[in-house]
Amino acid sequence: MDKIAIVIPNYNGLRYLQICFDALEKQTYKNFHVYFVDNGSDDTSCSYVSQHYSDTSIIALDKNYGFSYAVNVGIRQSTEPYVILLNNDTEVFPDFIEKLYTKIRQSEKIFSCSAKLISYYDHNKIDDAGNYYNLLGWAYARGKGKSSSDYEKSEKIFTACAGAAIYRRELLEKTGLFDVEHFAYLEDIDIGYRARIQGYENWYEPSAKVYHVGSGTSGSRYNLFKVRYSSRNNIYLIYKNMPLLQLIINLPLLCIGFLIKLIFFTLKGFGKEYAAGIKNGFSLCMKPENRSKKVHFKLQHLSSYIVIEWELFCNLFRFIFKL
Repeated sequence: MDKIAIVIPNYNGLRYLQICFDALEKQTYKNFHVYFVDNGSDDTSCSYVSQHYSDTSIIALDKNYGFSYAVNVGIRQSTEPYVILLNNDTEVFPDFIEKLYTKIRQSEKIFSCSAKLISYYDHNKIDDAGNYYNLLGWAYARGKGKSSSDYEKSEKIFTACAGAAIYRRELLEKTGLFDVEHFAYLEDIDIGYRARIQGYENWYEPSAKVYHVGSGTSGSRYNLFKVRYSSRNNIYLIYKNMPLLQLIINLPLLCIGFLIKLIFFTLKGFGKEYAAGIKNGFSLCMKPENRSKKVHFKLQHLSSYIVIEWELFCNLFRFIFKL
C-alpha cells in the first residue's frame, strides 16, 4: 500500500478542527500522514493541533498567502506518491481515503479524483460532485443543492473540487502545482484544466464521501472578497488555458456570460466589485511572470482541445437544464 499525504490548509479554522481530525483517525486506510498548513491564523489552530494530534506535521506560515500557496507548501513538504487535499471544514467518512486511493490507481491517466461532498447541514443534499466549466466562462459545482442519491455513479468530470480530492504526484510534477496568483477560487479548475490539455483525466468517485460545511473560511456564499477574486481569476483562467483561436471562437459567449454575471452581482449589490475583479484579471494577465505561465498550444494536444471545447459546450446545456 502506498503512503498518502493529506494536506489541510487552514486559516482561523479552530472551530472545525476536532471534527476534521477525529474523522481522519477513524480511517480504514491507515498508511497516511497529515500536513497541516496554517495561513497565519490569529486563533490557536496550530497549538490545538500540536497538543491533540501530535503526529501531524504543522507548517505555520507568517501570514495568509491564500489556498494555492498553502497547499503548494504542503505538497512540496510531503514526499508521498499520492496527495489528498482536504478542507478544514469537513468530516470524512471512515473509508474516504481508501475509496479515493482505489479509484485513482485504476488508471495511470487519472490526474485527480474528487470525492462526493455532502452538505454538512443537510445530509440529503449535494454540496459538490465535481466541478464543471462552460462556454459562458462559468465554473460551478455539479449537483449542488440536489439530492445526494442522484450522484452515485463514478464518472469523468471536467475538474476535481480541491476541497476533498486526491492527486497523483507524478502528474503534478508534469502539470505544475497550483497557481499562487489565484490566491483562492478557481485554482482547482485551473490545475485540472491544465491536466486535461495534456490528456489526463479527472474523475468523481461517489463512494468517497465527506460532509462539508462550505465557506468555512470566507464566511458566506457571496461577499466582496469572493466576488472580486472569482471574476479576477476567471479572466486569468481563460487567458492561461485557451489558445488564441479557441478564445476567438468562444469570445461572444464569454462576453455574454460575463455580462450576465455583472448584472446578477449588481442586483446583489456587488456590481462594482465584480467589474473591478474583471479589470484586475486583465492586469494579472499582463504581468510578465504570468504571461510566461500561459499554456502554449502544441499540435500534439489538439485532440485534447477539441474534447475540451465539446465539453464546454455540453456543460452549458448541463447548467441550463440542471443535468
